[in-house]
Formats: sequence, structure tokens, C-alpha cells
Amino acid sequence: MYDTDAPLIATRALSAGYGSQPVVRDLDIEVRPGEVVALLGPNGAGKTTTLRALAGSLTPMHGEVRWLGEPGRAPLHRRARQGLAYVGERAVFTRLDTADNLRVGRVKTQQALELFPELEKRLKTGAGMLSGGEQQMLSLARALCRAPKLLLADELSLGLAPLVVDRLLRAVREAADRGLGALLVEQHVRKVLDIADRVYVLHRGRVTMTGTPQELGGHLDAIESSYLAEKTTQETTYATD
Repeated sequence: MYDTDAPLIATRALSAGYGSQPVVRDLDIEVRPGEVVALLGPNGAGKTTTLRALAGSLTPMHGEVRWLGEPGRAPLHRRARQGLAYVGERAVFTRLDTADNLRVGRVKTQQALELFPELEKRLKTGAGMLSGGEQQMLSLARALCRAPKLLLADELSLGLAPLVVDRLLRAVREAADRGLGALLVEQHVRKVLDIADRVYVLHRGRVTMTGTPQELGGHLDAIESSYLAEKTTQETTYATD
């Protein structure tokens, strides 16, 4: 039986990549129930590769992924049935309207509207005609309304207005307060740190910083410089409780 105090998902010395070339190396990352973990880093650092390995859509080269306390290489569809939700950029069926997107995702419309009332006037609108923010609300509603154990989200806020970013991140935080574990790859560093419990910073495929937002608070400029300009040159680790 799964220990509810244990990490929902954890990596041990994980290396993953494509072909024979690893993109990330020796990763030790974990997400526990009820916490939001931010995964930050510059373009090419290996953030999406990490999420794909955790989700089961990319087979590790070395090390292991432990999902619900058990090591294994189950594919994404099997982990999804066990409570893992993966949200990428605007993951909607563009040829279906909003209501049908919810129906296909086996989500009750009223439940989705309670989460994002903005979608009510767009139920009969084709998902391909929604704004970027509306599409991402729809994607997130389809994930969160199925009450997953773990959410992996890749750039929820990419290209979106700040107010929309706030709505999306607040929804994730509220779900975590009800027990969800979440790992977010996010470009809005300061916004995600406002809702995160812990942070990992990736650079060139390795974790170079880790800690709580409070512990990393004095290093925000360095983190943003690393994230936007790829200038991290020194590896620093901050102990966490």
C-alpha cells in the first residue's frame, strides 16, 4: 500500500534524453502531496525532458522514477489512470467546442465553471477559437477537475497576460491546499515563487539550486539571470527541511 506521507513521485540519479545523448543527468527530484514545486531554468536546461521522464512518455537512460512509492517504467496512459495529470501548452481539441472538450475529458461542466467561470460564455465556442488564456484554463480545468494526485505542468503561462497567469497559478495553489502535488515548469519566476513550497533550478541538465522560496529569496536576480540569459556559472545547493 502507498504511504501517503511519502513522495508522490521521485527520481533517483535520473538521466534521460533522446537517442544516446542525455539531456538531464543525476537528477534527484521529488514532489509530495499538498506541495507546489517549481522547476526553473533557461531554455535547453532540460525542464521538458524532466517532465516527460516523470510522466512516463520518455524512458530513463539511467536511474529511476518512483511513482506512488514504486519504481517502474509505466507509460503515461497507465500513470494517468493512477492519478497523474500532464498539462502542456494549450492541450485542447481545437476542432471540438469547449463543452465537448470537457465531455471528452470526462469532466462535469459545472465543476469546470466553478473553477474558471470565464469559460461559461465560451462553452459553444470551438476550442481553436478561444484565446490563449481560455485554452489554458480549459486544459487546466480538464486536469484538475478529475482530482489527480499529481499535476505536471509545462509552461502554463507561456505568452499569457499577467492576470491570466495569476488565475492559473492560483487554481493550482488551491488544488495543492486540498492535497494535490504539483510540479510546474514556469517562466514567470516571481509569480510561481509566490505560490511554490520548494524550487529546483536546472542548468545544463543538472540541478544547480534547490530550496524554499524564502531560502532563495536573496538570489532572485541570479535565478532570473540564469533563466533568461543562461548565465548560471556556479552550482549552489540550499538545504531544505
